[in-house]
Amino acid sequence: MVIDMNVNNAAYHHPTPWDTEFEDLALPQMFERTVQHDPSAPFLHFLGRTYSYGDIFSDAKRFAAGLIASGIKKGDRVGLFLPNVPIYASAYYGAMMAGAIVVNFSPLYSVEELAWQVADSGTRVLVTVDVPELYGNAAQVLETSELETLVVGSLSQMLPWIKGAALKILKRSQIAKVDWSTATRPWSDMLGDAATDLPALDASEDLALLQYTGGTTGRPKGAMLGHSQLAQNAQQIAAINPFDDPRKEVFMGALPFFHVFANTALLNHSVAAGASIAMVPRFDARQVLQTIQKYKTTGFPGVPTMFQALLDHPDLGKTDLSSLKVCISGGAPMPAQVHERFEATTGVRLVEGYGLTESSGVVSANPYEGTRKRGTIGQLVAGTEIVLLDKEDPTKLAPEGAPGELAINGPQIMRGYWNRPETAEDVFVTRGNTQYLRTGDVAEVDEDGFLKIVDRIKDMISVGGFKVFPSVVEDAILKHEAVKEALVIGVPEDYLGEVPRAYVTLEADSSVDGDALKSWLNERIGKHERVDSVVIRDELPKTIIGKLDRKALRAQVL
Repeated sequence: MVIDMNVNNAAYHHPTPWDTEFEDLALPQMFERTVQHDPSAPFLHFLGRTYSYGDIFSDAKRFAAGLIASGIKKGDRVGLFLPNVPIYASAYYGAMMAGAIVVNFSPLYSVEELAWQVADSGTRVLVTVDVPELYGNAAQVLETSELETLVVGSLSQMLPWIKGAALKILKRSQIAKVDWSTATRPWSDMLGDAATDLPALDASEDLALLQYTGGTTGRPKGAMLGHSQLAQNAQQIAAINPFDDPRKEVFMGALPFFHVFANTALLNHSVAAGASIAMVPRFDARQVLQTIQKYKTTGFPGVPTMFQALLDHPDLGKTDLSSLKVCISGGAPMPAQVHERFEATTGVRLVEGYGLTESSGVVSANPYEGTRKRGTIGQLVAGTEIVLLDKEDPTKLAPEGAPGELAINGPQIMRGYWNRPETAEDVFVTRGNTQYLRTGDVAEVDEDGFLKIVDRIKDMISVGGFKVFPSVVEDAILKHEAVKEALVIGVPEDYLGEVPRAYVTLEADSSVDGDALKSWLNERIGKHERVDSVVIRDELPKTIIGKLDRKALRAQVL
């Protein structure tokens, strides 16, 4: 089935026409344009301190100069192992100004996961902050991997003076004791001469970001996103905003910047629009409510668990939310009861959208004003087209009117996976002269072009918007000497949407119980990967050829 919004433009409800074409820009070029418009305009509000566009742009240029002085060349990889802090933006755009490719690392990563991604991406420089958990893990990776330089930012220096001083004096345990060396350098030492000549960038050719994702088997893969893909997706998102003067928008920055949703829908989108972000280091319902009220935020992109947490918080009814025009939910399906309760309680419109790492972040969204359809992921953002493929044979289209595997084409689609050219045949499908990205999600579309995800082909588990790969958790639990076989599936959970659960068989004469295995496993994997239980079984389902059958297990359990 082929969906052509250009033909069906009469039913297209986003404010910008579907056939709009967007500029092919390098991200630093997009950033510089906004800075030139008004360097003093607010960009980041962080725990009481405001950074202007000029402030962040200046530090980004100096960081680029510092990278070049330290030997970083065009195409080298620079990693960000950071929560939502101001130097994330400076390091992100600064690395790109130097011609480097940014690699996002989740602060939830274990040492093993961090080291593996450093090796796979070839990251030479890693930027983190002096939070004990982050610095401690990064320091271990520096000692045991090919990583050359660790750059450590000071959290206290990013805060307003009084808060920074209080952190140093009263909460010293929250500041890591950094072992400085030629390989471990303070952020301030990496800010070089702003007059340094920076390399020219080609938006259509140069890579900007390796954003790691994963499939149903094996390790996560680095989606290769170019400057063009990221800049155009930011413009696509800006184009669905129907409100006046985007430079007056203030977005709630609770989503983590290392996640593709926030990276595009918050950071790059704000730069494209000239908007500001009221950011918090991590999601905390009370702090988010206080931030909305203090900075009069106008938009709030989040995942369903965030909106559920706000509903559950006793301060919700006492918070002035009148500045909010719209909340946008993505990353995981929005439960109908949460959707209805949130709108009824707050009076704020909540719309669902859809995207994935391989699409730079956003593919579709329900309109912010006017017609929207609950339970759908809305209409395609401008310039994006899809086909629905037969669920059993992706070389064919799904029958007219029937659900099919969603496949996407648009200016935001990735170029492939880093160092994995062999995956192209499974990831992309060509119809005529057009290449489409296969999503693994089964969708249906109505007469107005509103899409609904009805099933999922891939086995990945969506935990509060984070993707968990069953094989990674399985590999971890199989390292326990008592475990013989393991399968991990996602099971429904009211708050997170899904959580991983492990099912195992044991070696003969083993006496370990499920609770002990759960504790052992959860200490060795990322926080978002932790299982709710380990279920011990006499046997696990297998296919006719003896392969463990996750699909059959899911059918048994669910």
